[in-house]
Amino acid sequence: MPVVRPHSPHRDSPRDTLTARLRAAGCVFAEDEARLLIDAARTSEELEAMADRRVAGLPLEHILGWAEFCGLRIAVAAGVFVPRRRTEFLVRQAAVLLDAWRQEAGGASRAAPVVVDLCCGSGAVGAALAARCGPVELHGADVDPAAVRCARSNILPLGGAAHEGDLYNPLPPELRGRVRLLAVNAPYVPSAQIETMPQEARLHEPRACLDGGPDGLDLQRRVVAGAPQWLAPGGHVLIETSRRQAAETAAILRCHGLAPRVLRSEKLGATVVAGLLDSPA
Repeated sequence: MPVVRPHSPHRDSPRDTLTARLRAAGCVFAEDEARLLIDAARTSEELEAMADRRVAGLPLEHILGWAEFCGLRIAVAAGVFVPRRRTEFLVRQAAVLLDAWRQEAGGASRAAPVVVDLCCGSGAVGAALAARCGPVELHGADVDPAAVRCARSNILPLGGAAHEGDLYNPLPPELRGRVRLLAVNAPYVPSAQIETMPQEARLHEPRACLDGGPDGLDLQRRVVAGAPQWLAPGGHVLIETSRRQAAETAAILRCHGLAPRVLRSEKLGATVVAGLLDSPA
């Protein structure tokens, strides 16, 4: 009579175990995150330490040291704002404007357009534009030293420069009146709503990267007030905002002589307001 051996229970793979652990911690894309962590870890001890940090709420991008944005790996560090996928819509709209300008200007026969990534954080927007629409004369600016260090690592290889300081203050003065495109992802969360944000953002990203003041538009007002001095005739400022705030963002642009258009992506849940500085008649 044949001997019946007890069935051996199925053992989960390390990836399955980590996926289950991340899912239990509330990670929506637990399977993808487990794969990325396993690929990044050099030893089992390092993987365990990385998993512990993720379960504790540290953003995945800060653990890996990079964020995927517009098909690029953008270097990020602890305490630096992580570029959001919705901001890819800002890049796409900026690329459309740069492409249209090139066609009107006669293609590559003109000098490279000046692009400024203001409140640049890691420099993700500027880097994506340089990679997609180059050649451009790219400048990023941010008030946070850690962000500027990241921005330099991301945009210097693309021929850009990153400047540390408040809004326009650190930009080279010779850029005044020459900026073809001003891309802005300034903080626009109303102060009272910061505490309702996900833990990853409110605990691990600087409040200054999130807090836009009582109505969320304080930084936008300052950006728009200075934009006409820096834009070239026919240049654009593009500002990421929220659907609820878009009408007020457009009104701010209009008050400073810029013709606004509200652009939306339902797929990405993104809203951008573009302001045009008309060319002289």
